[in-house]
Amino acid sequence: MKRTHIIAIAIIAVAIAALIGSLTDSSTYADLDEAFKNPGQEYHVVGTLDRSKEITYDPSVNTNLTTFTMQDLNGRACTVQLAKAKPQDLERSERLVLIGKAGDDGDFHAREMLMKCPSKYNQENKIAGS
Repeated sequence: MKRTHIIAIAIIAVAIAALIGSLTDSSTYADLDEAFKNPGQEYHVVGTLDRSKEITYDPSVNTNLTTFTMQDLNGRACTVQLAKAKPQDLERSERLVLIGKAGDDGDFHAREMLMKCPSKYNQENKIAGS
């Protein structure tokens, strides 16, 4: 085999591996009802932090577990077990996107969380004339 053939085969193998990797990592957006109907499937669930409930993070017990209550956009609330340390400014977040799976225990087990925090720019801080 020529050297160019070996390089071409290697490039094709890398492209196939990348395609398979992106397909297995993809998940869809859903509400909590759909996530709990399919507990083994990974979803992105959008909602808000329920500030009336306690946020639990005890690094002396488990440094990679934060527990809180979230309400999805349809109003359903559930306890979330986030497999990470408590994110900074969690209490100030406007919106949460949880990436994870519904558990058999009635909790949502998130491996990742994205937060939309309030903008640091508001009407009071706008520059005049802009």
